[in-house]
Amino acid sequence: MSSIVRAGARGHGEPLYQKLKDHVLGDIRSGRLRPHDRVPSETELVHEFGVSRMTANRALRELASDGYVVRQAGVGTFVADIHARSQILQVRNIADEIVERGHVHSARVVARDRIAPTADVSRRLGIPPTTPALHTLIVHQENGRPIQVEDRYVVSDAAPEYLQQDFSRTTPNEYLSRVAPLQTVEHVISARMPDDRVRALLEMKAGEPTLVIDRLTWSEDRPVSAARLHHPASRYELTANFDTGA
Repeated sequence: MSSIVRAGARGHGEPLYQKLKDHVLGDIRSGRLRPHDRVPSETELVHEFGVSRMTANRALRELASDGYVVRQAGVGTFVADIHARSQILQVRNIADEIVERGHVHSARVVARDRIAPTADVSRRLGIPPTTPALHTLIVHQENGRPIQVEDRYVVSDAAPEYLQQDFSRTTPNEYLSRVAPLQTVEHVISARMPDDRVRALLEMKAGEPTLVIDRLTWSEDRPVSAARLHHPASRYELTANFDTGA
């Protein structure tokens, strides 16, 4: 087992997660880890350095937030391309996006309940699978036409009054930004074939894929919300601006 020296150049009080970050950064800067190489997983870091899973998670999470690595749910963590470290997506309120296009936003709440999360969501939120989370399923509409199905789980003690909100007047994004200010966000983007329920809610034709954003947000150094955002691929696109430094 390797060890992380506790008295580094930054002083005796340097947190373990920062030492772990520095170790991974050292491998990246030295060329031992190159763009697109796989970075050791949380489990591997725990076993190699004898740190807690929480410490390993925070180190990888902050490396992703800083743009040094890219985390892909269910796949792993990889060294980011140094030329593509700009924020790929901003966390925008969909209602604001629609209004900025000169259109009208409306929302329909399909489900609002306190339920046990799926195994994947409980892992991402860091809560036991048997611990109920606050859940909403909302269809966002642009000029009366469905544009997004938002399937969201929220840690109950992070926003205890979440289910009492009128989400026809405010969005979950807007409300959570007030009560649990965004600190860190993780996005995973994929193209998928929707299930029958999502297809019906989005009024999509059979065989049409969806563009899916899995969004995990943190506030005060802990996960607060896990949302899966489904969009009809024929009516929605993602854009990003990159500064090439030229």
